[in-house]
Amino acid sequence: MNSNVRQSEGLVVDEARRTAARKRNLRQIFTGVAFLAPNILGFLAFTLFPLVFSMILAFTNWDIRFHNMFKDIPLKFVGFDNFAQLFHEPDFLKYLGNTLFLMMGIPLGMAGSLGAALLLVKDTRGGKKVWAAVGAGAVFTVAVLMLCISGGGASAMTLILTGLFSLFLLGGVAGGVSVYRTLFYIPNFTAGVAVYILWKKMYSDLGPLKNALDPPLDSIGKFVIRHDPDMFEIWGAGTLVLLLSVIVFLFVRRMFRLWRDGDAGYGATGLSTTLMLIPCVVACRFGKTRECFFYIPLAVAAVSIIWQVVKCVRYGQDFKAQTWKGAGDNFMAGAATMVLLFVLLGLALACGNLPVLSADGLESPQWLTSYKWAKPAIMIMSFWMAVGSNNMILYIAGLSNIPPELYEAADIDGASSFQRFWNITWPQLAPITFFIFIMAVIGGLQGGFEMARSMTKGGPAGATTTLSYFIYTQGFETGRFGSASGVAWALFAMVLVVTLLNWKFGSKYVND
Repeated sequence: MNSNVRQSEGLVVDEARRTAARKRNLRQIFTGVAFLAPNILGFLAFTLFPLVFSMILAFTNWDIRFHNMFKDIPLKFVGFDNFAQLFHEPDFLKYLGNTLFLMMGIPLGMAGSLGAALLLVKDTRGGKKVWAAVGAGAVFTVAVLMLCISGGGASAMTLILTGLFSLFLLGGVAGGVSVYRTLFYIPNFTAGVAVYILWKKMYSDLGPLKNALDPPLDSIGKFVIRHDPDMFEIWGAGTLVLLLSVIVFLFVRRMFRLWRDGDAGYGATGLSTTLMLIPCVVACRFGKTRECFFYIPLAVAAVSIIWQVVKCVRYGQDFKAQTWKGAGDNFMAGAATMVLLFVLLGLALACGNLPVLSADGLESPQWLTSYKWAKPAIMIMSFWMAVGSNNMILYIAGLSNIPPELYEAADIDGASSFQRFWNITWPQLAPITFFIFIMAVIGGLQGGFEMARSMTKGGPAGATTTLSYFIYTQGFETGRFGSASGVAWALFAMVLVVTLLNWKFGSKYVND
């Protein structure tokens, strides 16, 4: 009898404990949910609901001009019409082209970040560097002061900038490379809109860029007028085109050599070589009857590819490689070289047009109001922003983790600085480079709204309107929310494709 009573009491106590534990767990869950409620509600209200709502809108014809409380026009589901219409919408294709054109500055920005990182991993204190920096700062300051005294036209702003330059130079010598890293990274703490407004002022007719470029451009114009136009139209532009052709030949030969050595697969070789053909085709597009040498790069590329293919068929591949082996780092190198070729092509075209442009006098371009110069102006600004960005920090971290034994072995073998960089530094940084490139592509597809809104309003004539700004104008300026949602989800599809490529090639085909 007593045992039964004790057993019953034990059951009651256990049940009471379990009840207390359940209440305690419920109280803890309620407390946790209460703390998370602001984030959960914010996610539901500002992320999940707009996401689902925009997906629904993408399949409707909702236009706020016709579907509102003052009109009885019914809202209709149009299926995939909004997506199909994009391929017949001239503005969409134009703004997609603007977005891709601006993204051509990504390799240059990455190269600038890598260059800054290579400089900022070196120690700047001690030894002869102190006296070299002090001497350089002193000479620079005295030179500007003498320019002012002699009536050279230097302004007070020039003196201020000279003093700051010398101060930064000496500060880096005294405080080490951390001072320079801080100075390079400081612009990232500035809000994007503030930077855009600053560059808009710099690009204005009264800005420092125009005041700095007008005197040398005027001198160049006078020099061109005094000389034979053929010197610029044929010899100047022709030399740049020949240099472009040499770079194409060397790159094609390098890619096929990597294929023969087993360091690059068929896919990597074909993809990187295709990038070289794009500037060559564009050069033919801008070639003229008199300037037939613009066809030379394409001819050189075709002959080089045929010659290398014949050699590969004859001698075969020394070591077998997977189809996409080396796709990551070779694609990076190909993209950077492609941008370099476009720069040379632009310089060649500018050199060929110098006599015509100099007839009316050379002046600095209307950066943000000229249809031809608006996008290059944005790319110049983007390059400046990219040099000291988070990419520079990632590269510095990657450079710091490269084993020093690799450089010691290269020094023993007598490798040059370029060989050390190309065979050690660049392969070791390939994973970081590929990550930066993927993130930059995603950001490039999604970006451009703040820039267009703050600096150009998408103009002139839509030259700087990107897909993100096009979504804004479609939805909030014209009221076509259905069409705007279709563009937004088309942009999402592009980003998804880039992400899937990253998953497939990011870790498998990038050199470790």
